[in-house]
Amino acid sequence: MPQISPLRLTGAQCLMDGQMMGEALTITHGLIGDGPAREVNLTGYLLLPAIIDLHGDGFERHLSPRPTAPFDKRRALTSVATELAANGITTAWLAQSWSWEGGFRSGAATLDLLAALQDRRASLLADCRVQIRLETHIPQEFAKVLQAVRTYGVDYVVFNNHLPEALDMAKNQPKRFANWAAQTKRTAEDMLQIVQAADAAGPQVPSALADLAAQFAALGLRMGSHDDASPQTRTFFRSIGARNCEFPTTLAAAQAARDSGEPVLMGAPNVVRGGSQSGNIAAQSLIEAGLCDALVSDYYYPALAQAAFHLMDAGVMDLPAAWAMISTHPAQIAGLQDRGALTVGKRADLVAVNAETRAVEMTLSAGRIAHLSGEAARRVWSAAMIGG
Repeated sequence: MPQISPLRLTGAQCLMDGQMMGEALTITHGLIGDGPAREVNLTGYLLLPAIIDLHGDGFERHLSPRPTAPFDKRRALTSVATELAANGITTAWLAQSWSWEGGFRSGAATLDLLAALQDRRASLLADCRVQIRLETHIPQEFAKVLQAVRTYGVDYVVFNNHLPEALDMAKNQPKRFANWAAQTKRTAEDMLQIVQAADAAGPQVPSALADLAAQFAALGLRMGSHDDASPQTRTFFRSIGARNCEFPTTLAAAQAARDSGEPVLMGAPNVVRGGSQSGNIAAQSLIEAGLCDALVSDYYYPALAQAAFHLMDAGVMDLPAAWAMISTHPAQIAGLQDRGALTVGKRADLVAVNAETRAVEMTLSAGRIAHLSGEAARRVWSAAMIGG
């Protein structure tokens, strides 16, 4: 879709320079700028920087609505981008696991997703990228991972280790383990052999990870770790250059990241629901302690905007500070200097939120209409007809 003709958005409360103010905003040539433009009155709306999601796996529901019912990835990505835009998200990393699990979290599935995104990226209204969530205990596949990163220009890799919970599940929840195995079309016995083989690779993992991370660093990748449970775990990943601390499961791990000046990312659903669905530390408690820098969608895209308003309603912080956790701060963490704020010269990535209902009614991505609904749609359409 082409960029919209120059528009001057008036009457709304705009988030600019860390505060809400009644300033007009002009969109021209895909950027926030100035000059003559057709006027749209958005009285009753909030104009906010579009949301930047550093980690979300909600896209999996579009690719495989059921574990055994996959759909064409290229078509699914179009649906993913539509859902992102409807929730005010214009930049998103799709958190795709490359794991010993197999199925839609296998190396083959990751390569298929990367190829599909490469094919469809130009047509998607959201800026979609892939974050590879790399299981640590598959050193035999690290060469393939490195090749995929080089071939497809992956810019973000996060390391995680889910073996402990898999082993615990096999021992203490055999029925759940068997159901999980069945989702990947394996027997429980076959899955247990895979888990045990991955666990046996443990002695090779630290040096193999360090070598791989050094090659990632040479390519300019950003790296992080996922579910750090202790300062010691954070120290190891810091030592190999994985500085983003995603979803620390304890206060001590989050504090270790903060003490070293590393960004801490937590899940927005955790904030909205009042706690972690897996029983880990509550994100809001970390935010209140000053130990969380940014929120991500995790498994539910609508939670990002909901979390910002929740933090405001709960008196934890005002809306500008809360919204910065899903826009400005993620942009800074990702090194994206062209977005994340409503500033002249930045990309016209913004959302119009109905101040009364808090519904996202308009999303612009680089000056293109990615989502338009409700009263905002009527006003934009009316302005176009009057000006046409």
